[in-house]
Amino acid sequence: MSFLAQTMRQMLRHVPNRSLLTAGAMRPLSISPVIGQQNKPATESVDLSAIAKDQQKECLSICERINRQVQKSEQGRLFAVVHLCGKQFKVTPGDIILVEGYWPPTIGDEISLDKVLLAGARDFTLVGRPILEPGLILVKATVVEKTLSHTKTHFRKKRRKQYMRINFQRSPHTMVRINSIELARPVDGNGEGESSSRRLF
Repeated sequence: MSFLAQTMRQMLRHVPNRSLLTAGAMRPLSISPVIGQQNKPATESVDLSAIAKDQQKECLSICERINRQVQKSEQGRLFAVVHLCGKQFKVTPGDIILVEGYWPPTIGDEISLDKVLLAGARDFTLVGRPILEPGLILVKATVVEKTLSHTKTHFRKKRRKQYMRINFQRSPHTMVRINSIELARPVDGNGEGESSSRRLF
């Protein structure tokens, strides 16, 4: 303790102005330099409700433009990303997609693909979280063909053990033609669907 007191006395003797020592003894509380702390501007309060209203107005104007395009049929060719049998397919009208594995619909069945993740045209895109509202986009398809895949060979051998097996496998495939993609009703800005309680699988 006496050693600390002696060193402090020696330091005070060498410093001519004691006010400088006390000013330097205080550490700044932040990482930023002291100069930046002195010239800090006064913080302005941000009006969150005004920002939310501006975003809502912009959203409504975009929805109105989309609805006008669809009414005049100026949107062009629509596309959609659909979820089907655990996979995602980007489809347009007239496309043929191949669904691998067993799938119950038979040849000639007309089906509606309800799990639409994304839909759009030349000037706009509607993105779902994770899927779009049920009934907003109608994707109609027809089952064209049900076949088996090409023969896959599964060959196993253990050398010097007289062990050899050959298995052949063909998995079922279903070809689906996309008939049409339509915007069923006008797009509203609030994002709440009429049948949002319905669960899709």
